[in-house]
Amino acid sequence: MEKSIHKFTHVDYLWDEQKAATLANDEVALFLYRSNILGADLRITNYGGGNTSCKTIEKDPLTNEEIEVMWVKGSGGDIGTLTRKGIAGLYTQRLRSLKNVYKGIQDEDRMVGLFNHCIYDLESKAPSIDTPLHGLLPFKHIDHLHPDALIAIAAAKDGKKITQEIWGDTMGWVPWQRPGFDLGLQLEKCLEDNPGIRGIVLGSHGLFTWGNTSYECYINSLEVIEMASEYIEHKIKENGKVFGGEKITSLSPTQRKQKAAELIPLLRGLASSENRMIGHFTDSDTVLQFINSYDLERLAPMGTSCPDHFLRTKIQPLILNLDPLEDISDASKTLQKLKPYFKNYCDEYAMYYQKHKHSNSPAMRDPNPVIIIYPGVGMFSFAKNKQTARVASEFYINAINVMRGAEAISEYTSLPRQEAFDIEYWLLEEAKLQRMPAEQPLSRKIAIVTGAAGGIGKAIADKLVAEGANVVLTDISQENLDKAFSTFKKDEVAISVCDVTKPEAIDEAFKAANLAFGGIDIIVHSAGLAISKSLEDTTLQDWDILQNILVKGQFLMAKKGVEIMRKQGLGGDIINIASKNGLVSGPNNVGYGTAKAAQQHMTRLLAAELGGDHIRVNTVNPDGVIVGSKIWEGAWAEGRAKAYGIKVEDLPAHYAKRNLLNEIILPNDIANGVFACVAILDKSTGNIINVDGGMPNAFVR
Repeated sequence: MEKSIHKFTHVDYLWDEQKAATLANDEVALFLYRSNILGADLRITNYGGGNTSCKTIEKDPLTNEEIEVMWVKGSGGDIGTLTRKGIAGLYTQRLRSLKNVYKGIQDEDRMVGLFNHCIYDLESKAPSIDTPLHGLLPFKHIDHLHPDALIAIAAAKDGKKITQEIWGDTMGWVPWQRPGFDLGLQLEKCLEDNPGIRGIVLGSHGLFTWGNTSYECYINSLEVIEMASEYIEHKIKENGKVFGGEKITSLSPTQRKQKAAELIPLLRGLASSENRMIGHFTDSDTVLQFINSYDLERLAPMGTSCPDHFLRTKIQPLILNLDPLEDISDASKTLQKLKPYFKNYCDEYAMYYQKHKHSNSPAMRDPNPVIIIYPGVGMFSFAKNKQTARVASEFYINAINVMRGAEAISEYTSLPRQEAFDIEYWLLEEAKLQRMPAEQPLSRKIAIVTGAAGGIGKAIADKLVAEGANVVLTDISQENLDKAFSTFKKDEVAISVCDVTKPEAIDEAFKAANLAFGGIDIIVHSAGLAISKSLEDTTLQDWDILQNILVKGQFLMAKKGVEIMRKQGLGGDIINIASKNGLVSGPNNVGYGTAKAAQQHMTRLLAAELGGDHIRVNTVNPDGVIVGSKIWEGAWAEGRAKAYGIKVEDLPAHYAKRNLLNEIILPNDIANGVFACVAILDKSTGNIINVDGGMPNAFVR
């Protein structure tokens, strides 16, 4: 097939001929490359959705004969990030031989276990339920995708007729059937009945396309999706409006963000009644067009059509019938308005479960909503971590696009509730959930760390993220924050420039936490500086800057953070990074030592006040953290060296010799102290954890 010169307007053409040329002698590498570029466009397939395959001729290690092997995306993978480790290699003929032992629809679960008897590559990922859909078709390269435009046609009341109208006799149609071996047999029969077709539309599900080469398959997929997209857009232009037109006018972008930031901690608290959740917010044009429309209340309760959609989003969203201009500043009153929405949703979900469950169905899962819609403002999503919450939002946007397209060309239809339940609570789906790795100690927790762009603050942020938390990094330097941000993976952290001496800057930092992750669970005040001067040399400016950053900053962080924690009703942790110098008297230290002592006593006062809210407040006291600490980069180190009568370069050894363990204390050691406070010592508050190698004069008790 010659290289396509077709100009795609509804999908991205990403095939790089030079890149592909370097992979020309490796069909599996080309198949992975095709998968990755298809998965890079969310209009083509959603995260984790769809699967791709190729077939190659390999030498059987047992017989030395040449045999056909199918390489296919394994269970739980994502084609956009697919690698060799994420695929399964199976003997094609063995897989096809399973037709001889298949006993019908009731046999689907057993068949999945038999896929393992077809394994060729012993390093294979577990084969997915869709494996026979690829194996029972003869084509060398196959794409199974979930493009919004195709699912819109597949979910339309007249989907089969519309398929014929768009592609004539070049595309097949298979009505809705739950994924499994039987669906593979139906694809095989559709091809037998319609030889020469270029692909098959699966009712309420997605698309199958193929080709003799990886490139042919890729172009075929793009062309089919482009034709569907063009057809839908033409119909939308003919109709003149979408979703029945606009019913509610959106707030301005600034107002939407402010409203969302105020509301999301309350939503998070309610959505976390069974399991603590992480939040996500979006107010994209696509979302606003749907949630502000006349058709919202008709379409949203119908539920999503594609299994991949509702497995991520639950069968339907929660709609908040609140005026976008409503004053929600009184958290207590707003909470009372929100509670009935959540109760009704959970009650309806419990009824859905009771009505459709089978004798062997898994226990009912968390009944709280995943997707929450606030017309005029935006859409919230909640899940066990940021990536899952963000992906749930993306999936619901896919569902919006499907409803938009289906309504434009015909009438949107969703899966019957029993079908939806049977997939949501499928024993194979439950087994997949049970195979998920154990959550990390700080999973589902959100932290904010001041002074997080370097030194002790960065070490603390690194540790919290490594243990599963989402972290908002704050610092006074945008440049340093950008550098720190670049060291983390997507969805792990957010950043906010913050001068901790200014209330408005702290408000913005917590707003960033709310919009990025849904609220706050852990506050670490690590921002600081050190000034080592005698009483005579300490200026009023020196005194003020120490009090402002260390003491006032701690007060402001606690004040705003506790406001959010109380909205959530989930408790929380405040950790203040003080110093041995708050406990021990020393020369040339009046300003710094006094400020650190104030931090320590404020911690005790807050612990006494906030215990009833289950907010624990503790101090971590470092001492002599020289290596990797930003404080020691300047005059403080010189002052300390002068006070002890030694050279600056001798300070690490000096501090190590003076503690009982003779240990050099590093930023990571302080981070471990913070972790112990928030993850292990869950019944401790008002305490001081000394991380100093053992300094008898700093012993608290």
